[in-house]
Amino acid sequence: MSSRREPLLWLQCLAIGVIPLELLLLRLVLAGSDLGPVPGLERTLAWAIGALAPAVLFWKRQPDWGSLFLIRLPLRGWSQDQQQLSRDLQVLPVRLIAAAGVLPLLIVLWWIDASALLVADLTPFSTGSRLGSLLLAAPLLTLLLWQWQQLVQALSLLIRSSNTAAADSAPDEADLQESCLSLGIAVLKLQPLDWA
Repeated sequence: MSSRREPLLWLQCLAIGVIPLELLLLRLVLAGSDLGPVPGLERTLAWAIGALAPAVLFWKRQPDWGSLFLIRLPLRGWSQDQQQLSRDLQVLPVRLIAAAGVLPLLIVLWWIDASALLVADLTPFSTGSRLGSLLLAAPLLTLLLWQWQQLVQALSLLIRSSNTAAADSAPDEADLQESCLSLGIAVLKLQPLDWA
C-alpha cells in the first residue's frame, strides 16, 4: 500500500497550522510573570525539562506515527503495510531530523520569553510566579517537540516514492510496543484513502 493512502499521515500534517497556535499559547503562559533574576538560566532549565529530556526519550522510543497524542490507532490489528511504515521510520536521517527539532525550540523559547511581556495585559495566566510559568511552559515544549517529530515522520513517508520500502521485514505488535511510544486512547479506525 502506498503511504499516501494512509489518512492519519495527512492528519499529522495539520501540525503545520497548530504549532503557531501553541507558540502563541506559550507566549501567553510566559507573560504571566515577570522575568526572574537569571532569565537565561531559567530558560535553559525549562528547555532541558520540557524539550531535551523528552528528546532523549523520543530517541529511545520513537513517537508512533499512528498517534495523535490524545487518540491513536490501536496497535493490535495493524496491517502489514502499517507495520512496514513504522519500520521505514527507523532510518537514521529521519530520526536525526526529528531529533534536531530540539535545538530550534531553545531559540524559540528564548525569543518568546524575551518578548512575552508585550502581551502581559492579555494573558489569562497571571500566576505571579516565575516558577509556575516555567512549569506550565515545559509541557507545551514537550507537545511542540512531539508534533515536530510527528510532522517529520508524516512528511518523510508522504514524499517518498510509493515503491520505496525498507529491506527488513515488518515488525510485529510486540516489537512496535517496545520500540514506539504510542500515546492516546486506541479508538481511531480509519479506512485507507481511495484516490481513484
